[in-house]
Amino acid sequence: MAEWKKTSCVLCGQNCGLEAWVEDNRIAKVRGDKANPRSEGYVCRKGMNVAYYQHHAQRLTHPLKRVGDKFEQVSWDQALDEIASKLIGIVDQHGPRSFAYMGGGGQGCHFEAAFGVALLRGLGSQYHYNPIAQELTGLFWVNGRGLGKQYMGTMADDHETDMLLAIGWNGWTSHQMAQARRHLKRISGDPDKLLVVIDPRKSETAQRADIHLPIRVGTDALFTRAMIAIILQEGWENTEYISNHVSGFEEIRSWFADFDAKAALDVCYLDYEQVREVARLFATRKSSMHSDLGILMNRHSTVTSYLELILMAVCGRIGVPGGNILPGTIMAMGSHSDERNPKTWRTVATDYPAIMGYFPPNVMPEEIMSDSPDRLRAVLVSGANPLRSYADTTAYEKAFAELDLLVTFEVAMSETAALSHYVLPVKSGYEKCDGTFFPWTFPEIYFQMRRPLIEPEGEPLEEGEVYTGLAERLGLLPKLPKDLIEAAKGERSEFLMALMGFLQENPKAMRVTPFILAKTLGPELGSTHLAALWGLLQTAPPVFHENAARAGFKPGPNLGEEIFQAILDHPEGLWIGKVDPENNLASLKTEDGKVQVHIPELADWVQSILPESEAEDLRRDEEFPLILMAGRHTDMNANTLMRDPAWNEGRRACTVAMHPEDVTSLDLEDGQMVLVTTEAGAVQVELEETDTAMKGHVVIPHGFGLVYGGETYGANVNRLAKNTHRDRLAATPLHRYIPCRVEGM
Repeated sequence: MAEWKKTSCVLCGQNCGLEAWVEDNRIAKVRGDKANPRSEGYVCRKGMNVAYYQHHAQRLTHPLKRVGDKFEQVSWDQALDEIASKLIGIVDQHGPRSFAYMGGGGQGCHFEAAFGVALLRGLGSQYHYNPIAQELTGLFWVNGRGLGKQYMGTMADDHETDMLLAIGWNGWTSHQMAQARRHLKRISGDPDKLLVVIDPRKSETAQRADIHLPIRVGTDALFTRAMIAIILQEGWENTEYISNHVSGFEEIRSWFADFDAKAALDVCYLDYEQVREVARLFATRKSSMHSDLGILMNRHSTVTSYLELILMAVCGRIGVPGGNILPGTIMAMGSHSDERNPKTWRTVATDYPAIMGYFPPNVMPEEIMSDSPDRLRAVLVSGANPLRSYADTTAYEKAFAELDLLVTFEVAMSETAALSHYVLPVKSGYEKCDGTFFPWTFPEIYFQMRRPLIEPEGEPLEEGEVYTGLAERLGLLPKLPKDLIEAAKGERSEFLMALMGFLQENPKAMRVTPFILAKTLGPELGSTHLAALWGLLQTAPPVFHENAARAGFKPGPNLGEEIFQAILDHPEGLWIGKVDPENNLASLKTEDGKVQVHIPELADWVQSILPESEAEDLRRDEEFPLILMAGRHTDMNANTLMRDPAWNEGRRACTVAMHPEDVTSLDLEDGQMVLVTTEAGAVQVELEETDTAMKGHVVIPHGFGLVYGGETYGANVNRLAKNTHRDRLAATPLHRYIPCRVEGM
């Protein structure tokens, strides 16, 4: 029967609510879900095109095993038996450091991570590689020092702010806040509010700004140090806030006292008086900041995030209405893995620590190709496509060819799946129960558990089912008593008591709770992921209970069950908690409950960022006279999730954008094919002449170079990104600053 069904978008982290018209087991039409309390009917063209994600010719339907240079269909039992046998052999012979898990759920499906991490830990490994460590871990490391835990972070209070400072963030196309275009329109159209954009490009967001500062590419750290210096030298800092809520200020004050802000801004190609006015406004108004990949994937990435923390702190903008507030969440996006703790693993060949519990994808090729006996030999990739999503495709291709075992869990035959030894088909985001834990709302905490819209073709399974099957074969599950299995068939309150009793008698079983829930409650709920959600809600910490009570739930021992049932009853999603907006700074996890602005490990780095040294380091050579921004958000890219190029038919989806003066000087023409070359490699791509690009700066979107129907469409920008071109502390790639040259063909 054809009907509208409630769901959400899985193509970006905003997960806007959708309604899908399902007819003959296909998504026929899509519209925004006005009943969704978070997105309220808001949706972009990506969400409107989720049918192309769901229905295409590359969907996987059965387990596959590589035999020679081809794949053969095998049964689930054979695939899991053989994978488990190979994993046991590798780990027994080479130790747990030989195995890594690369997954975590991506943009729309986070529940597989609970099972993937449990399997990883069950085999004794800590090597969890995750896309978060491709972008955010430098920021998270700073948060760990400044806010107390790496999993803590701030977000702009976009509802209350009267000045939004957007740095390296093109929110009009990347979103990264709920209903981004609505909020940006509202702020830029309000005469009492200010939208200030700092971006080399005249981006879609910059075009709507009250003030656009076209900063020189790669000078964000220098600019931010200059902003702080101006504020302190002018006496605009918030002394009361600093006295009450900041620690370490006196230790860092001297870093800015004699700093030559005017000389610094000359290097940034910015007008001193205009920046001075922006600094004054930010220091004296109800201001907030939203920075993004323009910072996080650029020169001095980690230290720029640190300088932004200092800027917000000295202006009193952390944890206050209209500033950068600390949101609540149903579950943190990672763990606090302080590298000073000897129990925190580091990579063997490259010596990088886990941050937020994650290791950086940039170093994986070196970890595989290492001569160390502890090198990586087996990798399980789930819901990721490193051959297109991560830096240095060439390095990954060489490294993956050296693995003893590469297994990919995937919806489609991706480029990574095509190189694997085994490819296991999993249900799409619209064929299973799943959800995300992104924390980007305030003060309410939102959650939605998607339900299956469509019956899958073939034999795909939920990831939780696949991991549980592997865990059984690896001997990770304890023997489950019959009374526990029977209890799962009755009232969930009775099952909870039986489960608690079993775990008390078998404390080691706590490490594999997701698998136990999958084997007991999973069949009764019809989903291993729903079983994992139920378990998560039963073990939520006290702060979650406090937040839930503010949202109207009744505190007590049945709270977890009450919220679980409410989630089942609200397929459009609902508010399941609310943080205390009047006491936001109480969320800090530092020892003294204050923002820590003195991070000794970064002191030398900050003080080395000077106008003279930066001007010298930014000089371009003859071989690579231009700077490539590798990765641009547009309405036509969705990472590598949209395999079928038909969703962009008739559009210029993948081009290299160049300023008209650069086009003329190189004797090129709009629309012609050009060769873009970097240290890492070269790609052919169509040229787009546009005055939105800065002179000397060229831009290529990410998410292209996909192989579909035997043809490659668009340019794979990660072929141009060297994996060793990365942040010195977090190893995040410097995608937004890659020296290159462009030549006609």
